[in-house]
Amino acid sequence: MTLISKHSNKKLYLIPFALIFVAGLAGSFFPISLEGDTGNINSGDMAWMLTASGLVLLMTPGLSFFYGGMVQPKNIISTMLQSFISLGVITILWYAVGFSIAFGDSYYGVIGNPLTFLFFKGVGISTHPALSPTIPLLLFAAFQLKFAVISPALITGAFAERVRFSSYLLFICLFSLFIYSPLAHWTWHPEGFLRNWGVLDFAGGTVVHISAGFAALAGAFALGRRKVHIYNEVAPAANIPFVLLGTGMLWFGWFGFNAGSALAANSTAAIALFTTQFASASAMLTWIFLDAIQGRKPSALGACIGAVVGLVAITPAAGFVDFGPSILIGFIASVISNIAVHWKNTRSSIDDTLDVFPCHGVGGIVGMIATGIFAKEVGLIHGDATTFLYHLLALVIVSIYTFGGSWILYKIVNAVLPMRVTAEQEEIGLDISQHNESIFAVAEDVKAKENVKQLEYAE
Repeated sequence: MTLISKHSNKKLYLIPFALIFVAGLAGSFFPISLEGDTGNINSGDMAWMLTASGLVLLMTPGLSFFYGGMVQPKNIISTMLQSFISLGVITILWYAVGFSIAFGDSYYGVIGNPLTFLFFKGVGISTHPALSPTIPLLLFAAFQLKFAVISPALITGAFAERVRFSSYLLFICLFSLFIYSPLAHWTWHPEGFLRNWGVLDFAGGTVVHISAGFAALAGAFALGRRKVHIYNEVAPAANIPFVLLGTGMLWFGWFGFNAGSALAANSTAAIALFTTQFASASAMLTWIFLDAIQGRKPSALGACIGAVVGLVAITPAAGFVDFGPSILIGFIASVISNIAVHWKNTRSSIDDTLDVFPCHGVGGIVGMIATGIFAKEVGLIHGDATTFLYHLLALVIVSIYTFGGSWILYKIVNAVLPMRVTAEQEEIGLDISQHNESIFAVAEDVKAKENVKQLEYAE
């Protein structure tokens, strides 16, 4: 592995440091648009979408607690920061070009024109007839930003406890630009080719969870196995109360995630809120009961994982299905994900640290297929196979694109900056080796820092 001196490491951070300044300077030439059609703005819709945007933002700190509580104590801070830092990185990137790639003028339904909304040019207080007919386009961009933020954060659970922080920052930038934003364009832009096929993704089951799940699987292969995984060492979750807190924050924020995707304060939002609640409740109970049936004790960790799987699975279907199917979707997703988690942990050598693919990837797949089956009027259960078949085709395309594309991005990043920490850094823990911080007592903290000073690698 290439040695990186402390001097070159400092230079490395000069690049993003300067880019933040450049983004602010360049953006100064594109003031907020105060002109355009504001007559169609609905104050109720606007109030709800402001609230929903805040709810979805809360999900990323919730994810940091959810993931942070599951890792070894020496990696809690680093794992939580990997989610939290996405709030900063993706926000600047979304402002500069990400929103434009996702929702700019369409090139053949595949990608948006990066110049359409460059530095939020033309993104202001007026409505947009296709994207935000009753709310300001600026508010629509803010709501969509929160989806872009949490998507790369979800991936981190797969390579937790072994990824270099600087390399991770580069990866999430590339993932957002080349995987997430084009996929959002395919699915949610009025001219996106998946949308024109009739593929239904109400709130991001495909765009967020399937993409993150397959990127996580690629990451688990690309970064390799941890030492504790190779030697089958037991590494129990460090802080179950953190996991419970994170689950509560995610569940609460998910009402904005799903109900907010109606983009209005209307009956669809109310339906989506309740299908979200029903699916998560069903999945949580199913998970712990299935564990008990198989001879495992019902656990808080299992209840939390089950609840999140239900939230994932209902996401693409939330505004398209009735309450009964939402309970069934939660049940099916929980059973399949539970089996996938235990198969991965007992029958495979895949080191997906926090089971991102078995939960988010598989949960998203179940939700996408279930949407094609149960969607009102156009679902397979109503006698129409067209939507269902297009969902299967879209699943194949999205899976190949997100796994293959992410694999390529991992290789590119690793060629520029080694993604895997050294064996010594992994042993000490990423909290100390990457951030010089620790949750341990002062004496242990000092000892760990002394060990770090002996390393020739810089982070």
